[in-house]
Amino acid sequence: MPKAAIQRKPAAPRVLRGTVYVTRQVHFNAAHRLYNPTKSRKWNEEKFGLCTNPQWHGHNYVLEVTVRGQPDPDTGYVLDLGELKRLLHAVIVDRCDHRNLNEQVDFLRGIIPSTENLVIAFWRELEPHLPAGRLHCVRLFETPRNFAEYLGPAGDAS
Repeated sequence: MPKAAIQRKPAAPRVLRGTVYVTRQVHFNAAHRLYNPTKSRKWNEEKFGLCTNPQWHGHNYVLEVTVRGQPDPDTGYVLDLGELKRLLHAVIVDRCDHRNLNEQVDFLRGIIPSTENLVIAFWRELEPHLPAGRLHCVRLFETPRNFAEYLGPAGDAS
C-alpha cells in the first residue's frame, strides 16, 4: 500500500493550561428608587437626593460578568460565551429589563436597589447556575462613569 493511502489519526489539538478570565456584557433598562422606609422623608432626601424621587428614575444598565477557569481540553473554552449570554438573560436581564427594581423583581424585594446591592444580588442569583468555571466578578455600570463590582463572598471577610 502506498504511503499516501495510509490514514493517520490526527494529533490531539493542544489546549494550553492557565487560568483565564472571560467576560460577557449585557444591557438592560430599569427604574428604581433609593429609599430606606425606616427613615424619614427628610433623611432619604438628604442621603439619596434626586434618586429618592417617589415617581422613580431609570438607568440604562450595563452588566459585565467575568468567569475564571482553565480552558476545557476538548473545546479550549473556559465557558461557552453563548451559554453565558443565555444564562445572563434567563437569570438577570429577562427578569429586570424594563421593570421597576423595587417592586417587580422578586429577588430584589425589600432591598435598597443601589448599584452596590444589585451586584451582590446578581452574584447570588447567577452563581448556582454557572455550568463551568467559577464566578470571578459581577460589575454593573449605572452610568458610563458610575459602577460597582463584586468579587464574591470570599472578599467579604476583610
